[in-house]
Amino acid sequence: MVTISAALVKQLRDKTAAGMMDCKAALSECDGDLEKAVDCLRKKGLATAQKRAGRETSEGIVYSYIHMGGKIGVMVEMNCESDFVAKTDDFKEFAKNIAMHIAASNPSGIVEEDVREDVIEREKGIYREQAQELGKPENMIDKIVAGKLKKFFKDSCLMNQPYVRDPNITIEDVLNEVIAKLGENIKIRQFARFQIGD
Repeated sequence: MVTISAALVKQLRDKTAAGMMDCKAALSECDGDLEKAVDCLRKKGLATAQKRAGRETSEGIVYSYIHMGGKIGVMVEMNCESDFVAKTDDFKEFAKNIAMHIAASNPSGIVEEDVREDVIEREKGIYREQAQELGKPENMIDKIVAGKLKKFFKDSCLMNQPYVRDPNITIEDVLNEVIAKLGENIKIRQFARFQIGD
């Protein structure tokens, strides 16, 4: 049995923002291995998030963020189950971090279904032209276009994007961690990003 020090528990808590008891349990389960404990907590957070996914989210906030001396602005609607959670610092901090991420990464939508059809068609046209210019055989072009479109969705949909503050995790991972921490279903409902000159 590995002895779990308070310092190690604190280190895991700082890394994950999970509760002290959850951190201690994860470290015990993973024989004191910090990285395995992080993965363990993230999996539990995902399970918690999936359990809460169907619950109604009719409370929340609209958060606004202005960047680069007024050159970029973001408004994001963040929903949760209760007014109590909507008023917590953790919820507001999450909304702020998502708004800052949107300012930096300029996503096309929250999920694939949010990306406008004209944007998708334009991307497909560009990928098809690129493949033709490279002399790829016609029967391979559709597969190449599909592969590049999949990468486009990974790069341009908010939930799939690597989090700007920690590129090892996606926005979906961050959302699941916040759901696990706050104990309520949380949704990023919609956002608008404005940039001078766009």
